[in-house]
Amino acid sequence: MILPYNGIFPKIAEDAYLLEPVVVVGDVVIESGASVWFHTVIRGDVGPIRIGARTNIQDLCMLHCTKGVSSCIIEEEVTVGHRAVVHGAYLNKRCLIGMGAVILDNAEIGEEAMVGAGALVPQGAKIPPRTLAVGVPAKVVRKLTESEIESLAISAQHYEKYARQYYALLCPKR
Repeated sequence: MILPYNGIFPKIAEDAYLLEPVVVVGDVVIESGASVWFHTVIRGDVGPIRIGARTNIQDLCMLHCTKGVSSCIIEEEVTVGHRAVVHGAYLNKRCLIGMGAVILDNAEIGEEAMVGAGALVPQGAKIPPRTLAVGVPAKVVRKLTESEIESLAISAQHYEKYARQYYALLCPKR
């Protein structure tokens, strides 16, 4: 379901993948090759939400902001794992947000960083590039290995391929 809010319509690239049912409302931009998976809600009703090229927002995620406080910016090739909540945060290129993690207003996740499954990144927290943060509240526990860093780009590539395969099944005319 794609809906306007206060006269603002979502802007979705022709080659982005929305695997219904999803809800996308208001001031939302979804760039080329990005995928939004089943039962995700993206509410750009009180602040802007931007999803970069080849980013994947997996099943059951929630993206939102706080009016007058935050916007939700997700750069290119980011992986947001199943059931994660990204609320008014900034996610830099090729980072990974683990399943069930919660990222709060004005938090920033560095380029090629990982946030572990179930972690809570508090409001305003900064996770440095190429580090792993885990726990409640999330704490940086170590630097990522080269292998882990390489896996971040691979994750984005795999999800773009999976989205194409699902679209071939669900939307064969595309």
